[in-house]
Amino acid sequence: MSQNLNYELGTTDGKKTYVRGMFDSIAKTYDLLNHLLSMGIDFYWRKVTVKKLRNLNQDSKVLDLATGTGDLAIQIHKKYGAEIYGTDIAKEMLRAGLHKITDKPKIKFFCGDAEKLPYKDNFFDACTIAFGIRNCENVEKALSEMQRVTRKNGQIAILEFSQPENAFFKQLYLFYFKNVLPLIGNILSKHNDAYKYLPESVMQFPHGKEFYRILEKTGFTEIELKPLTFGIVTVYTMTV
Repeated sequence: MSQNLNYELGTTDGKKTYVRGMFDSIAKTYDLLNHLLSMGIDFYWRKVTVKKLRNLNQDSKVLDLATGTGDLAIQIHKKYGAEIYGTDIAKEMLRAGLHKITDKPKIKFFCGDAEKLPYKDNFFDACTIAFGIRNCENVEKALSEMQRVTRKNGQIAILEFSQPENAFFKQLYLFYFKNVLPLIGNILSKHNDAYKYLPESVMQFPHGKEFYRILEKTGFTEIELKPLTFGIVTVYTMTV
């Protein structure tokens, strides 16, 4: 076992089991499809998210939840030199990203549940999650856990899909999201459900002001919303 990959715990709950199994099954093609289906714009989205973090340096500890194959974790480390704990429920996703961090000893992968994190209180200087908060079975519990493990005045950044406000662009977006994306995804990943789940989960997940209210309810302060690419995604940043 690589020194970068650590097994902490597993879960057997309903949605968690489905999500974990789904991402494990598409792990080998995930990066290719992720960049292809977003037409490469996902690199820009992550770059903006990283820039929104503040007061980080080489002595900082950052938790990157739903780290997948480590794209956001690597960008955070590259910019700030921080120690990154990439954590994901799907161990095959982590395994698929191991080759990216073999020369980066300050990035380590942990298999763990966002709703029951195996870390001490106030352990991290910042916490991030990209395209993963909507996959949680209990979103508020995951948010509370992120808050618990982040130090006082530490920052949390959430990058997640949302829905465009412009009516015309929204129609184009929904057509692509519901018809083109699942078709290409299914053909290349050989997984019939994964890229059907993506648009369905996005349509059901609260975004913008609705998600803002959930963040407020969880106890976060200094909440900022930054829609990107006509509102396809939104970066939410807040202080613990």
